[in-house]
Amino acid sequence: MPIKIVLTHDFRHMNKVAADIVKKDIIQTLRKQKEFVLGLATGSSPTGLYRHLAKAANAGEFDSGRIRSFNLDEYVGLPGENAQQRMMHPESYCYFMIQEFFGLLKRKFMETDVPYGALIDQKRLMLELKANPGDWRGRGTDAGESIVIGPKPASAYLAWVRKEILVGYSRKIKKAGGIDLQIIGVGGRGHVAFHESGIPFKGSKVMLVKLDDNTVVNAVADGHFPSEKECPRYAISMGAELVYQAKKVVLLACGRRKVKAVAESLLGDPCPDVPISYGQRYAEKGGNLVYVVDRIVGKELLANKKVLKEKGIRIENLFSGKA
Repeated sequence: MPIKIVLTHDFRHMNKVAADIVKKDIIQTLRKQKEFVLGLATGSSPTGLYRHLAKAANAGEFDSGRIRSFNLDEYVGLPGENAQQRMMHPESYCYFMIQEFFGLLKRKFMETDVPYGALIDQKRLMLELKANPGDWRGRGTDAGESIVIGPKPASAYLAWVRKEILVGYSRKIKKAGGIDLQIIGVGGRGHVAFHESGIPFKGSKVMLVKLDDNTVVNAVADGHFPSEKECPRYAISMGAELVYQAKKVVLLACGRRKVKAVAESLLGDPCPDVPISYGQRYAEKGGNLVYVVDRIVGKELLANKKVLKEKGIRIENLFSGKA
């Protein structure tokens, strides 16, 4: 199925258009099956989308009580003495989802799932990784890497992380029947969730990720944490290979920071340096991928319209009214 790009005016218009796409898919799918499995992202990009969906659900346009959700990622190492404090930290993605979406719904989802990063004690994790170098290997060509724990680690703690945190989340998604529609944003270097630039595509299901130094610096610069010392150094994340197993993927991107990454993901060949470029492979295998972008991101794509057309990528321009 060809990739479709929808060009919109600005942030508000992007979120309204994306919400309409998601809402339509939910309504149509719930006519055919009992439940809808929705994949969710955090970050600023989808916040307006979530408000539109909550408003539609509260107005009775679809039954939110028949929706099960899975989030892409969660930090490991948030401040807090226990899992509950870490989970409800203002920068946790669990807290974000309650504030930006779940708390807006009159009728709650039948189940909401966020990766179990808050259960991990980062200090303990780092000590176990240092003490048991034979239990794991790092995969990645940049500062950020996937920490792959072997099937039979000597460390009981690392064995627990592998079985309950990583494999457990992946199995739960599979048991739910897979994700019907996945919402994603775009990192500044083209990463999806915490699938950092340079982490290989193959085997990227649910990963334990050591964060790229650039990710940590940006988190502090954006005001999420007061200093690098207080910023988490690890995260649990779906990888590109798992993200793009959804029946449909809706990608949102706006602003100058996203221009280069979005362009590279579509104009170049699929490459782990730009994780969202995996979407090209997904589309080639019949996946349904829609980019919804603002006019700033769209300007670069329009400048390369001929190349995109040759690759079978369609553009719907809602900004100028031209296709």
